Amino acid sequence: MSITKAQFARMIDHTLLKNTAIRKDIELLCSEALEFGFASVCVHPFYVGMCSSILHKSSTKVCTVIGFPHGMHRTGVKIAETRQAIHDGAQEIDMVIQVGALIDGDKDIVWNDIRSVVDTAHQSGAVVKAIIETSVLNEEQKISACEIVSDAGADFIKTSTGFAGGGATIEDIRLLRSYVDPDIQVKASGGIRTFEQALAMIQAGATRIGTSSGVAMLRDHEPMV
Repeated sequence: MSITKAQFARMIDHTLLKNTAIRKDIELLCSEALEFGFASVCVHPFYVGMCSSILHKSSTKVCTVIGFPHGMHRTGVKIAETRQAIHDGAQEIDMVIQVGALIDGDKDIVWNDIRSVVDTAHQSGAVVKAIIETSVLNEEQKISACEIVSDAGADFIKTSTGFAGGGATIEDIRLLRSYVDPDIQVKASGGIRTFEQALAMIQAGATRIGTSSGVAMLRDHEPMV
């Protein structure tokens, strides 16, 4: 698979979700996103307004996380988080689903949780990526998650937060791509640190990569044009 440097950059969510991040770190993140043309910066809600101010004249979106990292917030809290994030300038919402409810088989709870955030975000034209946390799910649960995410109307299904002891795998990307509706995209996230890993995820069906290593990936592969 051939991919240009610009095409690759437009598939990267340039991510910084450490709770120790300070203003200068976020400023650098945005500067790098502008330099390389990344699809988005993905930051905690606290920094959405700052990123929006820096990036508002660019094509790089501001992405934030909702119900992060465990997904066990009440749905009303996730709705409030989403509204605040959009008010602050977020254009993409990466929400963690109710993982425990999924494991319990409470599909209606999971569906309502996702759909409530989707309805809130879509009113303002924001994109929603539903994080299912693949590393804690068995295959049956992953397939169930695909069906629920599809029916609830999210724009993406996303593998992982990166905070649950595991991240994206090629096998999971293939499974999600096979079972989620064709018009829903797949985001691979968690533990993707090299260009080779990212390219393998793309070849398996991912259209977005969440990583904090996008700059290193591009600098290590200057032959791409």
